[in-house]
Amino acid sequence: MSDPDDFQANGVSRPVRPLTPVKTIVLVGLMGAGKTAIGKRLAAVLGVRFVDADAAIVEAAGMGIPDIFELYGEAAFRDLERRVILRLMEDPPFVLALGGGAFMNDETRKVISASCHSIWLKADLDTLVERVSRKKGTRPLLSNGDPRTILAELIASRHPVYALADRTYESSNAPPETLVNTIRDRLLDEGMVDA
Repeated sequence: MSDPDDFQANGVSRPVRPLTPVKTIVLVGLMGAGKTAIGKRLAAVLGVRFVDADAAIVEAAGMGIPDIFELYGEAAFRDLERRVILRLMEDPPFVLALGGGAFMNDETRKVISASCHSIWLKADLDTLVERVSRKKGTRPLLSNGDPRTILAELIASRHPVYALADRTYESSNAPPETLVNTIRDRLLDEGMVDA
C-alpha cells in the first residue's frame, strides 16, 4: 500500500513532503550511462536543483567542450573541469552529473568522497554504444576512432575507479523512472535524505 502522502507522476512516485539530501548527490559513469537523464529526474523527485557538470563547464568557458578540446587540448579541459566542480561543491546539496572523466581526478574524487554521496551508474558496452550513437559529434573522446573500441578501453581503465563510488546501480534500458525510484528509496533507507 502506498503512503497517503505520496503521489504518482510520470511513473515516478513523488512525496508530497519535500525530501532534502543531506549531501550533494554526485552521479558518475561513462558517457551514455544515463547520468543526465537520471540526474534530472532524481533532482525533481528530491526537490533540488540539477547541475550537469559539462554544461557548467561550457558556461564557464563560453564555448563548447569539443571546441575546448580542439583549441586547448584535453589537459586544459580537465583542469577547467576540476575547478568548476570544486566551485560547485561549495553550494547547498543538489544533484550533480559529472562528465565521464571527472571522477578520475584524484583531487575531485577526494572532495566528493569527503562531502558528497557518489553513485556510479554502470552500463554495459552494448548499451553505451547504442546511447552515444544518438549524439554523434558531441563526444570529443569518440571522434578519433571506433566508438565501441574506445568505450571498451574506457571501461577497462575507468570502471575500477568508478567502483570507488559509494553506491553502484546498473543503468539498463528499463524506464529511467524505475532506477530513480530505486535510488530514492535507498537514499531514504540510508538516511541520505531528510523526509
